[in-house]
Amino acid sequence: MHSTRLTYGSNRVFDFLVLWVLPIGLLLLLSSLFFVTNRNVLHKFYYVLFSAPTLLLLCLRPAEIKAILREPLAIAFLVFSAWALTSLFWSPQPETDSDLFKRPLHTFMLFAGFGLLLHYRNELFKPIFFSAAVIALVVCACNLVVFAPHFAEGERMIGGRGALDNPLLSSHVFGFFCVYWLYVCMTTKRLQVLWFSVPALAIMAAAILATGSRTPLVALVLAVLWLSFTSRNRRSALLIAGLLVGVAALLLLCPELITSRGSSFRFQLWDMSLQRIAEHPWIGHSYDSELYLTPAQGIVLRETHSFALGVLYYVGIIGFIPWIFMLGWGLYKSFKERAQPLFILASSLLAYGIGAGLTEGGGILSRPKEHWFLLWIPLAMIAGLSIAQRRRSLLRRPVKSLKPDAFEQLCSNAQVIEADGLGPKVLRLEDGSFLKLFRARRWYTSGSFNPYSERFASNSEQLREHATPAPSILDLFSLHDGSSAVRYQPLPGLTLRQALQSLDSSLRESLVERFGRFMAQLHERGVYFRSLHLGNVLLMDDGEFGLIDVADMRIYPSALRNALRQRNLRHMQRYPQDRNWLFESHFEQLAKGYASVASPNATAKIREQVQAFTRPATLGESPTIKR
Repeated sequence: MHSTRLTYGSNRVFDFLVLWVLPIGLLLLLSSLFFVTNRNVLHKFYYVLFSAPTLLLLCLRPAEIKAILREPLAIAFLVFSAWALTSLFWSPQPETDSDLFKRPLHTFMLFAGFGLLLHYRNELFKPIFFSAAVIALVVCACNLVVFAPHFAEGERMIGGRGALDNPLLSSHVFGFFCVYWLYVCMTTKRLQVLWFSVPALAIMAAAILATGSRTPLVALVLAVLWLSFTSRNRRSALLIAGLLVGVAALLLLCPELITSRGSSFRFQLWDMSLQRIAEHPWIGHSYDSELYLTPAQGIVLRETHSFALGVLYYVGIIGFIPWIFMLGWGLYKSFKERAQPLFILASSLLAYGIGAGLTEGGGILSRPKEHWFLLWIPLAMIAGLSIAQRRRSLLRRPVKSLKPDAFEQLCSNAQVIEADGLGPKVLRLEDGSFLKLFRARRWYTSGSFNPYSERFASNSEQLREHATPAPSILDLFSLHDGSSAVRYQPLPGLTLRQALQSLDSSLRESLVERFGRFMAQLHERGVYFRSLHLGNVLLMDDGEFGLIDVADMRIYPSALRNALRQRNLRHMQRYPQDRNWLFESHFEQLAKGYASVASPNATAKIREQVQAFTRPATLGESPTIKR
């Protein structure tokens, strides 16, 4: 009993951390620079709400480490970090700062945290990014309003009242979210979203220009080229044309933004850095080595103003190999998996970071700050997406655009299986497959971030991975009116409701007991099927149970907590015929089957729910339901 309670408690802690704490930590990591007073607050947010919880999650379930270590980007980062720490043996510093050992750990927790979050709660990833982008948009719009009346030649906007206190560093974060809005404009299929995203993109681009920094402009050009290359749709041509027009307008109307500050000592800094690199080209000067560059009289700088040169200086060619591998593999993997839009976003952010890193930065491992938006966050995104995809929690199937004439041709001679006031919902096509339609929702809803057709497909694939029969997905479609559809091969058999209707009492008892065992298996596997009732459970031709209509479902990291099990039963108790068979006539058989898989405590909670929901009927009185 003690072991059961310990396991139950451990599961609840794991679920709480991965389902709630990590999403909050990621949101604050992406957005807090816009409203916290200094970077130390960002560090605390990240350590307390993302890094430490991720470490605890790995300690609670060491098997998760194995999944993370199968990812090439994670392995490359560990190799890079190991070499950086090894370089401390030839450090010129008399004492080693203990913080240098923590930084690789915190950065690796970023990779691991993204992997856990995208595996167990990927439906929140798009809303989190959108929320952070809206925060950035509102702050930048307010800053532009305040900055515009005081604009003068040579004056540069910083970042407002948050921790952004440097124009160049602020431009890195502005550019990061500018790429996000650019990605939304390129990939959205909904006109309302496009109307919102285009002005948002313009505001973020104006904020970048107001900083007077040229580095993000170069980086944005690379991001635009990469986004156009990976998307390859009609908007790509418009984007390239817009880029050419924008560059021409900038050179004609505001050439001082490019030429006013000359080279900012970049060429001198790079020449001096290369001279220092040549002193120890293979092993570098050490991870904690200090760098002082004097490009002009009275000016001392401590960065190479190039990520690549910084890596070569600190850890040499040996350390540079895993570092450049991470960049190359991230772009290659994202291009290969470009059917998943999130890979397009992550790789576009990485392309932006690579462009910005050509003329900015120099450190190799730092605490969370603006430079993380250029390198570590995009790489961690790609690693997390790859891990989730390998674990079958992220769709690999592309979404095809279906024009109205092609849709009409597909649905010709189809049989309507289910319909509502707006038209058909489920169609049986001529080839025997089913087409399920999901109509578009207004503006930004959960359905717009994660279309129900994709949820249906993802849930089906995950159920099949858990050895639970579910429809086999054939195609995913995006329709002209913003709706979506999924075509699938239905499972053969009858719904459990139909099967129970055709059986006598003794056979019905046996089937209800088997269903109780099946329901317990779902709960123990963490499957929370909100729409669970006898019409959504199939008794297949081979005698096994399967699930249909699985869009409204979530698979939790652990066995369901008792409250969710009870809520699942409450949904089934809403249907009179189901209630009669399962909870009145044959409840003991249902509980017996459930107890054969679930713990005594979980079974007791099920009994408690049923007893609380109904009261014994008196003579001549039907059972009533407590409201």
